[in-house]
Amino acid sequence: MPKLLFLGIFMSIFLFSECKKKQSKAQSIVPDSTLYTVTNYSSLVLDSTDISTFLKKSSISDSLKNEVNQFYARRNSQFAWFNQNGLTCAMPTFYTRLQNYRLDFDDNSLDNVQLDSLVAKVNADEKNFLKEKKRIVQLELLLTTTFFKYAQKVYGGTTKKSFDLEWFIPRKKKNYQILLDSLVSSAVCEKVPEPVNQYYIHLKEKLSQYRIIQKNGGFPTIITEKKELSMGDSDSCLIKVKQYLWLAGDLKINDKSTVFNDTLLQAVKVFQGRMGLVENGKINKKTIAELNKPIDFRIQQIMVNLERLRWIPVEMEDNYLLINIPEYRLHVFESGKQVWKTNVVVGQTARQTSIFKGNLSQIILNPYWGVPMSIGKNEILPHIKRNPNYLERNNIEVLSGEKVVNPNGINWSKYKTSLPYTFRQKPGKNNALGKMKFLFPNNYHIYLHDTPSKSLFKEANRAFSHGCIRVENPKKLVLYLLRNEKDWNEAKVDKILTTDQEVGIRVRPTVSVYIAYFTAWVDNTGQLNFRNDLYNLDDRLSKEVFGE
Repeated sequence: MPKLLFLGIFMSIFLFSECKKKQSKAQSIVPDSTLYTVTNYSSLVLDSTDISTFLKKSSISDSLKNEVNQFYARRNSQFAWFNQNGLTCAMPTFYTRLQNYRLDFDDNSLDNVQLDSLVAKVNADEKNFLKEKKRIVQLELLLTTTFFKYAQKVYGGTTKKSFDLEWFIPRKKKNYQILLDSLVSSAVCEKVPEPVNQYYIHLKEKLSQYRIIQKNGGFPTIITEKKELSMGDSDSCLIKVKQYLWLAGDLKINDKSTVFNDTLLQAVKVFQGRMGLVENGKINKKTIAELNKPIDFRIQQIMVNLERLRWIPVEMEDNYLLINIPEYRLHVFESGKQVWKTNVVVGQTARQTSIFKGNLSQIILNPYWGVPMSIGKNEILPHIKRNPNYLERNNIEVLSGEKVVNPNGINWSKYKTSLPYTFRQKPGKNNALGKMKFLFPNNYHIYLHDTPSKSLFKEANRAFSHGCIRVENPKKLVLYLLRNEKDWNEAKVDKILTTDQEVGIRVRPTVSVYIAYFTAWVDNTGQLNFRNDLYNLDDRLSKEVFGE
């Protein structure tokens, strides 16, 4: 899948859900210059004539032209959407936000054929696109003008009336230490303009707690020669383990003994749960590895995720699904509260699951699997060449256009780099999508589905898919989505699932699906969670925002 699809790290997905009832609540957000360094956000600079030439040919209003001119004047003409490494995180963030606005409000006034064409070319071949400065300049200025048109349309104004583009794309790198001190100091925090959504507020509270721990010396380092410690064991390292867990709030009693007792067992399980580890209560290699991550590292994780949370609105829909990729979990929210959750399998590092928002509109029982061309060419074709019975054994059809053709009449050996046929796996218990599929139209061809490979859900790290998301309890999700439909019940669903007949069910009203990327967050029980940076997006965001 194109690299661009994986760069939306700022969690823009949540902001895509603004509704027109909330537009009147927009407030001016102006960045505090004291939080910034002298280092430019981007090292790329537009030529002096680039902006004027572009605006002369543009059909936008004089007021919008003035906004664009002022924006680049304040930046000394430095790029906003590109830097020395290529696209910034803000580019796919804003473009996906724009697309969601068009779909949500059926508003074509912000359509831009030229912009869409350039973005499509980036998706298709980012490496070569970035070699052509003319196209980069064109896309840069199209994004900026479209942003201001979007702000005027959605918020009833531009930077002076609603918000500053520099809130999202600053002129300079942020000063990590000054921002950290500002966020945790009540004396200066009022100077820092902040979002006020509950996710940001709760995580900022944890930041303050971790900052106190840091100033008092941080977490202790755990050293032991034993491979594993469990209930009943004694070891001198348990004193420091207990100290850590007490500081973190997992151990409620400040126990300084060397004995692995029941209170430690429960505290270790809580800690393991917060880190996404198997909750077995044993202090093993993986648990010690998480315990020994320095307080500075944890604080930076929190800081990076606070940056992502800038994009979350104050309010969200009452009912929605949230998939957090590093957590490998789907959360179901009803009336603003989590009602249940289930494990998921996400994309491999090489086939990353995209980050975006969609609207779940259809359930498919007994689905066909339309095999993506890349999988057909790179995986299925070699199997056919080695084993002529591969297609029949795996219940796969060959299509020429929309017509099913006989594979036995095809000379497969002559196809190498291109393939004029597509593949489709018929419904059945061994179908790669399992027996259920959940559709929310998007440009990334991502959807939720069942799977015949149930054993993968037992793994702690569940990045195995080609990009789509496998759900551990798909039937429960089906029944939840149909809970208010009088024509559907569990018995009817079960009857259809015993067959191999494909059946589509409309979901009304549609349900928002957010595919997110959080490596630090506070859950609905108030626990601070951390996860590993599966796609290395934390590091990218940190370097882009802080220059570190």
